[in-house]
Amino acid sequence: MKNQSVKGLALLAVTGTVFTGCTLLKDLNYVVTPSPLEMHGDSVRIKVEATFPVKGLSKKASVEITPMFGDAALRTVTIQGEKVSGNGSIIPFNDGGKYVYEDFLAYKPAFENAELTVTGKVYKGGKEKPGKFKDKKIADGTIITPLLVNNDYKVILTKDEFKRVTEETIVAQINFDRGQSVVKPGELAEKDMADYAKWLADAVKNPKITLQSVSIVGYASPEGEENKNNTLSIDRSAAAKAAIMGIAQKVQNTKAQTITFDLNGKGEDYDGFKKELKASGMNEDEKNLVIRVLEMHQDPVNREKEMRNMGKTFTYLDDNIFPKLRRSEIVTKYELLGYTDEELKAMALSNPKPLRVEELLYAATLHEDMNSQLKIYETIATQFPNDFRGHNNAGVIYFMQNKLPEAKAAFEKANAVKDNPISKNNLAAVAGKSGDLAKAKQLLAQAKGAGPEVGYNNAVSLIREGKYSDAIAGIGSENCFNKALAQILNGAPADAIKTIDASKDKESAQGFYLKAIASARQDNADAAASNLKNAIAKDASYKDKAAKDREFLKFAENATFTGVIK
Repeated sequence: MKNQSVKGLALLAVTGTVFTGCTLLKDLNYVVTPSPLEMHGDSVRIKVEATFPVKGLSKKASVEITPMFGDAALRTVTIQGEKVSGNGSIIPFNDGGKYVYEDFLAYKPAFENAELTVTGKVYKGGKEKPGKFKDKKIADGTIITPLLVNNDYKVILTKDEFKRVTEETIVAQINFDRGQSVVKPGELAEKDMADYAKWLADAVKNPKITLQSVSIVGYASPEGEENKNNTLSIDRSAAAKAAIMGIAQKVQNTKAQTITFDLNGKGEDYDGFKKELKASGMNEDEKNLVIRVLEMHQDPVNREKEMRNMGKTFTYLDDNIFPKLRRSEIVTKYELLGYTDEELKAMALSNPKPLRVEELLYAATLHEDMNSQLKIYETIATQFPNDFRGHNNAGVIYFMQNKLPEAKAAFEKANAVKDNPISKNNLAAVAGKSGDLAKAKQLLAQAKGAGPEVGYNNAVSLIREGKYSDAIAGIGSENCFNKALAQILNGAPADAIKTIDASKDKESAQGFYLKAIASARQDNADAAASNLKNAIAKDASYKDKAAKDREFLKFAENATFTGVIK
């Protein structure tokens, strides 16, 4: 009886050793790429390579593994031994193996300092075996450096074409009786000549007017002898000159008296005749008949003979059209010196009515106060409603004041007046600033040629989409914060430091902070600490940010670095 008891105990001991030695799942090795996790675009992508050691998973066991990112459960996977039936991935018992897990989830602020862990359940024979899976932290989260992007979409202010000195023209006309080149007194009393005389008188007193040239062209109507009409047209130009000289002498305009006149006689004015005929009240059949006669008879004598044979038609021409062709046209060109900057600044706000659109656009640039600029641009939109620039530039001011609904409305008005790439770019800036990247991208595609702002705005959107190399190309040669950020995210921290040092952010808090990140990515703890110290000196909020920024997790035990953030 005693011997049987000893044998029984020995058997029990052996059986116990076999059971406890039968491991269903050995410890797994996890490699997470990247580690810490990173946010790009609007999501965090997770890649885990789980290594099962030799004889690490029992042939008759299976395991369900669920990665957890903070409180968020990711996709569960099933991995099974060789003798388990099911749809899971198989790991050979004698060789072990690897399973690569990939998933992604939309980023949310809670993930910034979340941990990636794995939890799971082990099964044998279809039954769960509690306690056989070891939960484990496998990575930290999350590097959110892309969120540093400056959301500074650029709008374009349309430019003026202001010229201080402009070339101006004043035109007048003197009509003559049939076959005559004598200027009748009544002609000088006609409105255009009376206005011309007044202008000559005003020009004497106005130091801003500089007379350049006077061109006089004489014409004859297409009836009568051609040679006489040619001479008559020359005489009419000379007669008009004499009349102008008389007016100049009367108003004491010495410049007009001494300037060289350009006189020309064009003879019979058939082009003018056709134009007046087309605009006349004659019925269309008669008009077409006259035109046919003109085209069929090139010889002036025959042409006039055929015209006179038209009877009442010729009488109509002789009474209503020919008199308008017996004339001299006077074209006077002069330079006008515009208002001074101080005059323009004041008038644009207090008395804008006399100003031209280019003067108002230029005057707005002379003001530094945005409300004053806005008032001028709104004046342009009212006084010159068919010029899109007033609406567009008002929208730029609203955008700079962060009044996005008002800016959008103004840009839409501008583009309604004239479909143009500048306003399309500006509408894209509003969309991007409002978070509508799809709309911004669509509008920017229509804004090509508007300026370098289009490439920059595309780059802002591309960084937010996680397309860093495209963003760098879009920004081009400009050295700026966003370009440096894209270079870091694209794996070129050394280039990013050079870019920041050549930009306006060289001494800014955000510039120093970005250089701290670039230095960290180069594993340079001293440079990271130095740059971070400078950033905090300019903006103390960067201390708390750096303390939880996973970019610096590698320096958690570095006394030089931790001394900066404590």
